[in-house]
Amino acid sequence: MAIDAHHHFWRYSPTEYEWISDAMSVLRRDYLPQDLQREAAPVGIDGAVSVQARQTLQETDWLLELAEQNAEFIRGVVGWVPLVSQTVGRDLSRYAGRPKLKAVRHVLQDEPDDDYMLRDDFNRGVALLKDFGLRYDILIFERHLPQAIQFVDRHPTQTFILDHIAKPRVRDGEISPWRENLKELAKRPNVYCKLSGVVTEADHRTWTPMQLQPYMDAALDSFGSRRLMFGSDWPVCLLAAGYRRWHQIVQEFAAKLTPDEQDRIFEQTAVEAYGLD
Repeated sequence: MAIDAHHHFWRYSPTEYEWISDAMSVLRRDYLPQDLQREAAPVGIDGAVSVQARQTLQETDWLLELAEQNAEFIRGVVGWVPLVSQTVGRDLSRYAGRPKLKAVRHVLQDEPDDDYMLRDDFNRGVALLKDFGLRYDILIFERHLPQAIQFVDRHPTQTFILDHIAKPRVRDGEISPWRENLKELAKRPNVYCKLSGVVTEADHRTWTPMQLQPYMDAALDSFGSRRLMFGSDWPVCLLAAGYRRWHQIVQEFAAKLTPDEQDRIFEQTAVEAYGLD
C-alpha cells in the first residue's frame, strides 16, 4: 500500500480557477478521481489525500462528496474554511460529521501580507481546529519560513503539515537561508513535511534530478523519514514532470533508506499525520 499525500481535483472553469494562467494550458481541463487513479495505480499508489485548490466552502463540500464516492481511494481531504470569519466555529461545526475532512488549508503564499499567518484573528481560527480533530496544512514560499516558525510556536499541540518543503528557490539554485530555516521549523515535533511540489520550483523545461537532490536531502535531514511523506502535487506537477516521473525521482531518492524508512515516506507518515483510516 502507498499513499499520495497531496493532489488536487477540479472541474476547470477560468473564472473559478483564475490562478491557472495562459502559460499553464495543460491544467486547463478537468482532473477527477478516475484520472488520478489511471496515473497512480501503475506505480503502486492506492490511496490519496485531496487538497483544496480554491478557497470556497463549496469546493470543500465537493471534495468531501468525491471522497465519499471513492471511499477506498480518497483517504482524506484537506479543505478550506474561512478562518478569519466570525462564523468559523459554525463553519467547522457543519463538518463535524464528515470524517473524511482531515485538515484545513489557507493559501498563505498568495496573501499580500507576508505576516498574514501572525494575525490574531487568523490564529483564533487555527486554535479551534484541534477541537474538531483537524490538522493544518501550511502553504508558503521559503521567504515565509521565519513567520511560519512563529506561527507554529503559537500552537504547540496542533498538528501541522508543511506543503512542498516550503517551496525553496530551486530555479535560482539558492539553498540558504531556506535550509537553515527549514531545519529550525523541523525542531517542532508537531510539524510534518510533504516531499512534493519540488520539481515545479525548478525551471520547468531544463530541471534535472541532480538539481533537486540538495533540496530533497535537506528535507530528509531536517524531518527524517518519520515526518516526511510523498506527495505528487498532481496535476500541477504536469507543468514540469509527469506523475510517474516524479514518483520515480522520489523512489530513487528513497532507495538509500531502509525498507521501514521508505514505508514511512510512502505511507505511514501520511497515515499518522492525517489520522487516516
